[in-house]
Amino acid sequence: MTLEFMDLVPVILVFILYFAGLPIVYSLFGGAFFYFLFIDSTTQPFMVMMKVMNSTASYSLLAIPFFVMSGSIMNYGGIADKLMDFAECITGHMRGGLAQVNVVLSMMMGGCSGSANADCAMQSKMLVPEMEKRGYSKAFSAAITAASSAATPVIPPGVNLIVYAVIAQCSLARVFAAGYLPGILMAVSMMIVVAIIAKKRDYPRSRDKFPPWKEVVKQAITSFWGLFFPFGIILGMRFGLFTASEGGAFAVVYCLIVGKFIYKKLSFKRDLIPILMDSVSGTSSVVLIMVAANVFGYYMTWINLPKIVATAVLGVTQNKWVFLMICNVILLIMGMFLEGGAALMIATPLLLPIAKTLGVDVIHFGLVCIVNIMVGGLTPPFGSMMFTTCGITRCPISDFLKEVWPFILCLIVVLLLFGANRIPEIARSLGKATKEFKRARDEFADEIKNADSEPEKKIAENSEDKDNKNA
Repeated sequence: MTLEFMDLVPVILVFILYFAGLPIVYSLFGGAFFYFLFIDSTTQPFMVMMKVMNSTASYSLLAIPFFVMSGSIMNYGGIADKLMDFAECITGHMRGGLAQVNVVLSMMMGGCSGSANADCAMQSKMLVPEMEKRGYSKAFSAAITAASSAATPVIPPGVNLIVYAVIAQCSLARVFAAGYLPGILMAVSMMIVVAIIAKKRDYPRSRDKFPPWKEVVKQAITSFWGLFFPFGIILGMRFGLFTASEGGAFAVVYCLIVGKFIYKKLSFKRDLIPILMDSVSGTSSVVLIMVAANVFGYYMTWINLPKIVATAVLGVTQNKWVFLMICNVILLIMGMFLEGGAALMIATPLLLPIAKTLGVDVIHFGLVCIVNIMVGGLTPPFGSMMFTTCGITRCPISDFLKEVWPFILCLIVVLLLFGANRIPEIARSLGKATKEFKRARDEFADEIKNADSEPEKKIAENSEDKDNKNA
């Protein structure tokens, strides 16, 4: 099983178009269509167009626009502001208080925006100017904003979690439940780095000491509706109250009610059009990348590239831990060049079959992929979070790179811990725990149902015995 040079021309063409400045969506489309139009004439063009249309025909993908819209509503409805106030309340007394707030807010916004780039954009506008006013350098402010946003897609309901669950055909609820542990580990590690840097540079605290518990509880109650949001979605999905797509629709209604009637900051007349525009923009960018990557994946499958890659990797090693280390390198490099969704759509069909062959858990592998790609998004030459943050804050990339490397290093350490020890088992157990609870609940319901039907059975049996005796 070998490849000819002409079979690889589309891959080369994608890089040429991308480095020439064409968006990754059109680069992927260009490479795939070039192959089927000019190299392989056995495939009719309408078959490729059918692939384009069918790639979006998934009920689970409806969750993406709903969760994107819910994140936008949270921003306009004041829920994000309440989350920021709570984050400042519990971390403001630490060294580099506002930088710590930045990290904690990103962790909380994982359940709101669901997108690293959306989180980058929001916090670059919201927090970076305030950090500069309080004495933080622009480069450090931009670096911690971009680095903390790497945890956003890992914490439910991150869009990349939805994309991976659709590609891998696995339980979205289990993927969501397992995403909390690596996301929290990423946030804690970055908070430690912030504390070390803040102590060295004498960055200020946003408050003198930890507030009284009465104030913390009061702020938690005020921010409850935002704090409860991601957990409510997970619990509803795990306990069978709604599917992922229905959960997204519920999230939109929930945010509308909270923003309009509880916090009373949402105005339909003022905010409806901006919310719809943000939702359409965010959804279209994600779905376009998914469609383009799906068509390019069709090309890779057509030339048997997944089988060739699998044979090559299995020829090098059949140890799943060595395989995961190889995946780390490949995915980090992909994250440097491609947007997270596109990298995930291309890498998963190539590497997941090998992972299954070697006995790697599907959900564990997906989280490793997502974390790797997010770390790659912080690095040159084309890291998406790096460019988003530097573009909005107007921070020179050279200064950004000097400040971001400690955060990249700590995220790689977390990645190695998550990929090479028992932490994945703990993460998977979070998903299995609610599954077992749901099974026990169903069994208990069946027992009650059977118990209720026992008297009826006895009555029926007695009536039959009487009939037989009379006969």
